[in-house]
Amino acid sequence: MADIEIRRVHGLGLEAARKAADRMAERLGQRFGLKGSWRGNVMHFERPGVTGSLALTDKDLDLQVTLGMLLRMMKGSLETAVHEELDKLFAKAPASAKGEAVKPKKAASRPKKGG
Repeated sequence: MADIEIRRVHGLGLEAARKAADRMAERLGQRFGLKGSWRGNVMHFERPGVTGSLALTDKDLDLQVTLGMLLRMMKGSLETAVHEELDKLFAKAPASAKGEAVKPKKAASRPKKGG
């Protein structure tokens, strides 16, 4: 049974999701010494005390991580780091009809009181 299980829907499509997964693996690899490799649409990764997989489809992801006894004590901080990376890399920016990112609108300014 995995110690960390995360399932998320994304709107990136399979190719962009794989690129995001590669960036995530690179960042987490630098931070935690993980090494990963693809088998089909599943990235398998490991290091001493950690094994896991990230399965992708064009619409969702499924992350399973098993921690060794010593790393289980750090589960909270590891899980937080993974969620932060997923938030950054798998968030899809809203797009306009032309495919460009939509810029947020400025809030209407309020008239100043007494002036």
